[in-house]
Amino acid sequence: MAKKQKRQIEIFSAGCSNCKETIELVQSLACDSCDIKVHDMNARGVAAKARKYGVQRVPAIVIDGKLAACCANRGVDAEVLRSAGVGAQIA
Repeated sequence: MAKKQKRQIEIFSAGCSNCKETIELVQSLACDSCDIKVHDMNARGVAAKARKYGVQRVPAIVIDGKLAACCANRGVDAEVLRSAGVGAQIA
């Protein structure tokens, strides 16, 4: 039986309280179809990866390789994350 595909959710964090709140929000919205990875901006190579996605500030969330709209111009927004598929099962 083939393994179900998962939505790849990457969170870029600097460890601040706002970043921690964002991680908790994403985790509370996530479902079995979500694979969450948290990247520490202080770790080697993470800043370069963030730049490739267009991350200009943290916290930032990338969903399936695309910077979430809420992270491009304003703060993290649960409704924008839901509309991008966070928490929605993949059939």
